[in-house]
This record gives sequence, structure tokens and C-alpha cells, in this order.
Amino acid sequence: MDARSLWLHRRYYSSTSQWILSFTIFLILALAFVETPSSLTRTSDVRYRPDPWEAPCGLTEGIEALCLLVFVADVSVKSYLIGWAQFRRNPWLLAYLVVLVVSLLDWVVSLSLVCQEPLRVRRLLRPFFLMQNSSMMKKTLKCIRRSLPEMASVGLLLAVHLCLFTVFGMLLFTGEKDAGQDRERLTYFFNLPEALTTLLVLLTTANNPDVMIPVYSRNRAYAIFFIAYTLIGSLFLMNLMTAIIYNQFRGYLMMSLQTSLLRRRLGTRAAYKVLSSVTAEGEAHPERLGVKPEDFLKVLQKVQLDSDHKQAITEKLHSRSGGLLSADEFQKLFDEFDKRVIKEHPPRPQYQSPFLRNTQFVFGHHYFDYLGNLMALGNLVTICVFLVLDAHVLPKDRDDFVLGILNCIFILYYLLEMLLKVFSLGLRGYLSYPSNVFDGLLTIVLLVLEISTLAVYGFPHRGWKPAMLGLLSLWDMTRLVNVLIVFRFLRIIPSMKVCVQVRRVTALLLSQLMSLVASTILDLIKNMRAFGGILVVIYYVFAIIGISLFRGVVVAPRNSSLASDNGSAPCGSFEQLEYWPNNFDDFAAALVTLWDVMIVNNWQVFLDAFRRYAGPWSEVYFVLWWLVSSVIWVNLFLALILENFLHKWDRRSHLQPLTEEREDTSEMTEELPFRDVLEEPTEEELVEKLSRHPHLQLCR
Repeated sequence: MDARSLWLHRRYYSSTSQWILSFTIFLILALAFVETPSSLTRTSDVRYRPDPWEAPCGLTEGIEALCLLVFVADVSVKSYLIGWAQFRRNPWLLAYLVVLVVSLLDWVVSLSLVCQEPLRVRRLLRPFFLMQNSSMMKKTLKCIRRSLPEMASVGLLLAVHLCLFTVFGMLLFTGEKDAGQDRERLTYFFNLPEALTTLLVLLTTANNPDVMIPVYSRNRAYAIFFIAYTLIGSLFLMNLMTAIIYNQFRGYLMMSLQTSLLRRRLGTRAAYKVLSSVTAEGEAHPERLGVKPEDFLKVLQKVQLDSDHKQAITEKLHSRSGGLLSADEFQKLFDEFDKRVIKEHPPRPQYQSPFLRNTQFVFGHHYFDYLGNLMALGNLVTICVFLVLDAHVLPKDRDDFVLGILNCIFILYYLLEMLLKVFSLGLRGYLSYPSNVFDGLLTIVLLVLEISTLAVYGFPHRGWKPAMLGLLSLWDMTRLVNVLIVFRFLRIIPSMKVCVQVRRVTALLLSQLMSLVASTILDLIKNMRAFGGILVVIYYVFAIIGISLFRGVVVAPRNSSLASDNGSAPCGSFEQLEYWPNNFDDFAAALVTLWDVMIVNNWQVFLDAFRRYAGPWSEVYFVLWWLVSSVIWVNLFLALILENFLHKWDRRSHLQPLTEEREDTSEMTEELPFRDVLEEPTEEELVEKLSRHPHLQLCR
């Protein structure tokens, strides 16, 4: 707690230091795309994939060494700041140290073997650097770990359900007289592993109704077996798993967030006690006297804090009457840190002419934004109409005269809209709205593309389909313009939240619902860092394992007898569907393959193909991936959506004034959306914990 250590603490948690650490984590994770096997090819299809560029030995290892040195410095500073006694009790920091030691040893082995080692253990450990740097990821992992017993109980029921119906199926479909039964047995229930795999895939409905058709076409009574299995497994047990994960997720994550709130309040109260002791040093009970506002302002100017929060706290401090700050007033000042400061927009230009003032009022009104949204919708509709009309026309035979004229008109309107908004709001006022910045950038890009098109191909006319000139053909440039126009249509999303200001009773419920959906989507994007980080971790680990297990097992048809020609391959097989780009020959291809399996659409094709190419044990890998990604993570994501949506719905059900609610929501801090349902710690709890704090030793 000396001055030098506190200086180091502030420097370590400064934005620059944390940015360097975050960039180092990103860099070491991104090395997987360049390391052997390299992902630097245009396609991952084994039939067309060229030999990739491979980094020379020592290049990626040198970058990795720099990253590891940054992590060594990071763990060294952390251990110094918290002390060895606390370091030994922190499992994450101990694991951090172990991971660094193992990574450095493995790095030395790689160099000693001239980068020819068959397995790099440190690749599997890299996602740990991402996890240990995020407190929310640690809390989410803790939530998952504590939810495992309840999930295991439902998993056991699923296993019993699967095994029982597997036995029933093998007993039902063993007939030799019925051709349908024999076909069912040979295709789906030939042996126990085959039957287990078939019904496991049916649990995700990926092979429904294919698995049922052979016997159902002979006797409709066999449908009862498959309907009962799907009803119990997919509709009851799997949804029960979702309910359990949602319940446990909310409970344990709320508990973790409650603990975080307690630590914040303890820090605030400790700061109050320190400043109050400075205010009246030598008094018997200095904490009862309060804190001088000038002492608070002196400290505020020294701390590393963004200027907006400093200004908001200073204004709130100056707005109160004189006297010392009490503990409650001190806490209310710190509550400003929990809010996102709403910046005031610059004042609009002042025009002397009445005509200019009226023009400024018209084009600065929000109805002008609605007109812009309507024009964007009209532009999108025209593009869709021409896509439908030209669906069966080859690009070389299309006449883009009408669409070219319409695009010119709409782009000119977008330019006029941007200029009129700049006139009404001023340049600084126009740029203070993120939606205007988004529109303006796309409008400029569209204008440049349109001018380039006219300069190269001339003005639109009948039969406007010249040959390719320059870098892009007319068709390519038109497609690029249309893609940007469709992307610009996203401007209506913020307008959905603005629509809640509509006061008409007939539009009230609709605007509420649109605002609710739009705000839920935006909040999910803000609050997805922890869940997205966990998804990155599991993808990274499974991709590295998949490369180690299945690299090179899927080969081009001309090099393997297993990979049949497309014409002779069984219908619905890996070869007939031409799934050749789905492999584990490099890191990027492995990520896409894992994504396709996570969606569970046709994932039985992957199970069958890798069982033939790599062996039956490969199914264990894909089943584990399905459990971790589709069952656990997807249900966690669903729990986040439900909690966010229901929380906002409960708040709106009180029929509060819409403008007040919008203002309150916009000020909430960017954490998970449970902030206002947490309980504030009591005064007695704060005092009791501070009295036992080992580092808060004040003069009495």
C-alpha cells in the first residue's frame, strides 16, 4: 500500500497498459491462422486447395516469444501488487503461472526440433490468456461449473432414454421377412453403435423423417416409436435442460454480480473513510465529520478518468449546498460511475433569415428522418423487385438501365439529405449522432462508386451492359452499390427506439414492441463479450484438437478409394453433397467445420464421413462438441436472451412514461442487464467488512 506500489497499480490498470495486454492476447490467438498448417489460401476445398504459404521457422515463434514475455511481465506485476500470500490463494493466478511455464518449455522444444514437432501443447493453452483477463468470463465459467450437477441429472435421463429406445429399436427392426424392417436395420440399426448414433442424431431432429421412412412406408404403426422418442427426448428432456441452465445461470450469475457490487461499495466506503480522516486528522471519530468537497475535487483531478464522468461528478458536486459530504452523498457521487454519460449535442447554427430558420426547422425535424427511412425502404424494394425479375437472366444478358437510373436518383437523394442535415444541425452537430456518421460514410462511398461507374461506363441507357473495363465489370460495380444500399437500410434500427415517442394510442403497443426488440438486440451486442469470449475459447480448443486428430484424413476423390466419385456416391453422403471444404486441414477450415456441426443440420453426414475416413472413435469428438456447443453454450445464450427480454418486459409492464424509460435505459452502464435488480449492501455489512480489512489502517 506504499506510494510506489499505488503508482504501479495505476499504471498497470491504465487504458494503455490494458490495451497492450488485450492486443497481445489477440495476437497470440491469431497466430493459429498463420502457423503450420497455414490458413492463407483462397479455399479450403481439398480438391482445389493450393499449397499454402508456410511461415519460416522462427517467425511465428519470435512473435509468440514476445507475447509470452508480456504475459510474464503481467503475472509478475500482479503477484507483486497483491502480495505472495494472496497470490498463493488465487487459483487463476497459480494456473496463469503454470500455463506460462508449460508454454515456455514447449516453445523451447519447438525451436530445438526446428519447428518439426508433431504436437504443440501450448496451442491448447492459449485461450487461457483470454479467460484469465476477463472477470465476466470467470463468473460465467463458475456459473457453468456449479450448474453441472443439475445438467448431469438431465443428461443421465437423456442417456437412459437413448439406451432404452436403442434396445427397443434393435428389437423392433430385426425382422427378415419385411423388406422395410430389413432396410431399416441395415441402414440405421445394424449394430449397437450405429443405432446409438442414429437415435442421438434424431434427438436433434437432423435426420428426421429420413430415419423413419423405410419402416413407416410398410406399416404406419412404426411411426409411434419415433414420435414417442422425439416427444420425450427433444420436446421434454432437451427443453428441461434449457430450463435448468437458465435457472442456474440467473441464480449464480446474479450472486456473482451481487458480490461485485459489494466490492464496489466497500471501495467507495473505504475512500470515504480515508478522505474523512484527512479532513479531521486527530479527531476521535473523523468518519462522522464527512469529506470536504475541495479534498474530493483534488483527488478527482488526479485519478485516471474520462473527462465526461469528471465533468458530471463535478457538476453534481457544485449543485449541492455547502458543507461536508456525508457517506450517503459521497456514495451518490460515485453512482455517476455506473451511468453512461449522455453527451449533449452541439447547439444548432443560428440563421438570421426567416426563410433559413424555417428551412432549418423543417429539415432538422425527426419527420425528415422518417422520410429518409421511407426512401431507404423504397430503394431496397426496387432492388428486390429487379432481383426477382432478373433471377433467370444471366449477368451478361441483363439490361441495368432502369436500375441504374433509380440508383442514381436514390444516391442523389442521400447526398441531398446529408447536406440538408449538415445545414440544419451544423457539421459538429451532424457528426455528434452516430446514425448520421453511419449514413454519411455510406453516402460518400456510394457517391464515389456511382461517379466511378459513370466515368467508366457512361450514363445509363438502353442495353447498358458493356464489357468489363478497368478493375470491375459493370455488373460487379452495380452489385457492390446494391450491397451498400442494403447495408445502409440498417439505419432504421435506431429509429425503432425513437418510435416509442409516438403518442398515438393506436401505434403505442406496436412502437413499444418494436422498441423492446430493437433495444434487446442492441443490449445483447453490448453484453456479449463474456459469452462471445467463452465461445471463442471452446472453438479454439476444439479446432486445435480437431487439427491434431483429423488433419489430412479427408483427401480429394482422385487420391482416395473411400471418396467415391460424385455420381456413384450414396445420396446424402459427404461425397455426394460435396462437403469437401469441411475438414480440419487448417485452423480456419476447422472453425467453419465446427460451426456447421454446431448448427446440427446434416451433422450426421459429418459423423458418417469421419467415421469412414478416421475411424469410429471420431464420433466421440463430434458428440462432445455437440454437448459443449449446442447443448451448453447455446442454452446459455438463450438464457441471456430470455433474461434480457423478460427484464425489459417487466419494466415496461408498469406502463411508465416512455420518454422517462428511454432516458433511464440510456444511462445504464454497459454490463449484463441485471443492474437494477441487485440489492444494495446494508450499512452494518459495510462497516463490519471494513473493520476486518487488512489494509485499511487509519489514524485514530
